[in-house]
Amino acid sequence: MNDVKLASLSLWIVCSVLLGGCSKPQPVTEEIPYVMVVQPASNLDEQKSYAGDVQARQQTALAFRVGGQITERYVDVGDRVTVGQVLAKLDVQDAQLQMNAAKAQLDSAQSSAKIATDELKRFQQLLPLNAVSRSQFDSIKNQYDAAQANLQQARSNYQVASNQTGYNQLVANKNGVITQRQIEIGQVVAAGQAAYQLAIDGDREVVIGAPEQAMTEIKVGQPAWITLWSQPDQKYAAYVREISPAADQSRTFSVKVALRQAQPSIQLGQSARVFFNSVQHNVMSVPLSSVSANQQQTYVWVVNPNQTIRKVAVSLGAYGRDSVPVLSGLKPNDYVVVGGVHLLHEQQKIHPIDRDNRPVQVSSEVKPSGVQP
Repeated sequence: MNDVKLASLSLWIVCSVLLGGCSKPQPVTEEIPYVMVVQPASNLDEQKSYAGDVQARQQTALAFRVGGQITERYVDVGDRVTVGQVLAKLDVQDAQLQMNAAKAQLDSAQSSAKIATDELKRFQQLLPLNAVSRSQFDSIKNQYDAAQANLQQARSNYQVASNQTGYNQLVANKNGVITQRQIEIGQVVAAGQAAYQLAIDGDREVVIGAPEQAMTEIKVGQPAWITLWSQPDQKYAAYVREISPAADQSRTFSVKVALRQAQPSIQLGQSARVFFNSVQHNVMSVPLSSVSANQQQTYVWVVNPNQTIRKVAVSLGAYGRDSVPVLSGLKPNDYVVVGGVHLLHEQQKIHPIDRDNRPVQVSSEVKPSGVQP
């Protein structure tokens, strides 16, 4: 009984295999994909950005008006200072000695002037009585004038010495923040040598370095906007306030971009990026996502009237942020595939749609353009 069942099962398997081999394979149909297409834009809207840092619009170097040795230093980089605050001091011994000498000269001149004044008064009383000659009176009058001149000179010298004693203190002349320090205790500085750099409170701006080829596009007063690295989603309206007439050592031109409104939250030294928009008219451009390359030849996929695609070689200009200008290879009424271009192949049939997922009907007037690589 078991042998009969085994033989029946074997016969059934053989028949199944033979019948399966006789059946015809089902044809595989290629799925037609939905592909977004666009026509080349007639105007090229470019967005360029440059990195920079936040600086104060007004900055000033603070220096001693006299030379000497630093004995005290009260502030450092990052400290906030107010008008009249003492920042550093010089050794006052030499200045004090000079003031004492000037004071002694002033006292001596005052004594001489007093004597000359008294002498002139006596001669003025004797002259009408002919007790003294006219020449004697003129001599006393000249001595009086000389004594008064010496007195005035001594007063001026004393005032200068007194002022220089006060100049041994470096005082802040504006409210702001110390951004640089170039002095140390014990250092000997000359008159006018910068001791601190002060960023004055008030408006802020971003300083960028623009390359030479961009200088024809950036103009004073041009609108822009600024973003901070710490707040990339926050945009601040700005404008170009100043452009350096000469390049610096890095061969870039310094451009100062000022905020249109004061922003107290923006701190000095923060990293920022400045954005500019520029529009080139009568220039065809396509999205970057529509461009691909093969063996150093750039190309795009163009839709035929029968909804198949063909590879068209193109010559491109400088790449922008989102688009690239097309110098040759396309016509304004061509439809170009956007996105997924590396997954397509020649003469593949597609369903073209626009950015709103609406079907696109390619006109039969569209003729092949470009050269297939």
